[in-house]
Amino acid sequence: MAFTSRLLSKSRQLCGTQTVLQREHAVPVRFFAKEAAPAALKGDEMLKNIFLEVKKKFETAIGILRKEKITIDPEDPAAVAQYAKVMKTVREKADLFSESQRIQYTIQTRTQDIPDARTYLLTLKEIRIKRGLTDDLGAEVMMMDALEKVEKEIKKPLMRNDKKGMALLVAEFDKVNKKLGIRKEDLPKYAEQLELKIAKAQLEDLKKDALEAMETQKKREEFKDEEMVDVKSLDIRNFI
Repeated sequence: MAFTSRLLSKSRQLCGTQTVLQREHAVPVRFFAKEAAPAALKGDEMLKNIFLEVKKKFETAIGILRKEKITIDPEDPAAVAQYAKVMKTVREKADLFSESQRIQYTIQTRTQDIPDARTYLLTLKEIRIKRGLTDDLGAEVMMMDALEKVEKEIKKPLMRNDKKGMALLVAEFDKVNKKLGIRKEDLPKYAEQLELKIAKAQLEDLKKDALEAMETQKKREEFKDEEMVDVKSLDIRNFI
């Protein structure tokens, strides 16, 4: 199961699930006892329901990974696409966020109380950096330039509740998107590209973990004469 744990930990949608399940035996037995059990507190019942939900998601994910073939080859576009497809199935069946959905949720929760446009844009940049995403198009600089233009025009900092000022900023952002060739109807395609990029990064991590595990095993006396297998030949289903 150690190799499986690595696989699940690489999926950002499952990282919380694994942590909770590692604490399974620390959950009080009274959560599951039916006879002679004291009346459960409201908080206890809530914790029980959360635990059962997370456990169900984990078991769903494991069930899918037992069936689907994953090739640990981050340099093969077909292997990356298959891995992304499997993880998408895991997310859909276990009702988990995709990475783009997680980013959207993070943006909503982190920015809902921000009053001004400048802090909002700086927060978006911070979220992007923490997520390990790159701004290859230079969109952030262009958006900040657009904000500078609007604030110069209205002669004050732009607040998000300033409908007229925000309309001016949105118009400037539309110009930026047009210049960069970004269209709203293409957003699903961009989300798919993001998932493929993440899938490749996760496969690279899995490959690194597998090689390190085999190197460690090879140092043991009983394995010193054995040749290391090609990582691409490993079938993760055999480790679950």
